[in-house]
Amino acid sequence: MTDITRLKPPVLFGPVDLEEGWEAVPGGAEGVEQKMLSGALDERAKIGVRTRLIRFRPGTIASNEFLHDYWEEVYLIDGHLNAAGEDFHAPAYACRPPGTPHGPFASPGGCIFFEIQYYV
Repeated sequence: MTDITRLKPPVLFGPVDLEEGWEAVPGGAEGVEQKMLSGALDERAKIGVRTRLIRFRPGTIASNEFLHDYWEEVYLIDGHLNAAGEDFHAPAYACRPPGTPHGPFASPGGCIFFEIQYYV
């Protein structure tokens, strides 16, 4: 296996079930769920990359501001997200270098976004 496939092995093209298989985001606000697609991020060792879907159930409020030491790219696929008082409707994109504050978040009608987090 090459270094790159140890980082994140290939995933064959296939369907993604947007109804089943969601789990609460550890430490996240109530109503914020994730569906892991590939990879793993080890925040303690500061290595890795993960790709996942994030879903805010309708009415979700994540009142904290977030700050982390890894890169994060987010693509709003569906719905409406209020980020720090500014409204965004799908499609929308954000790239957050390490140390970029973001949040709080709310989604009155719910939303789904595609997220990639990684260390460089």
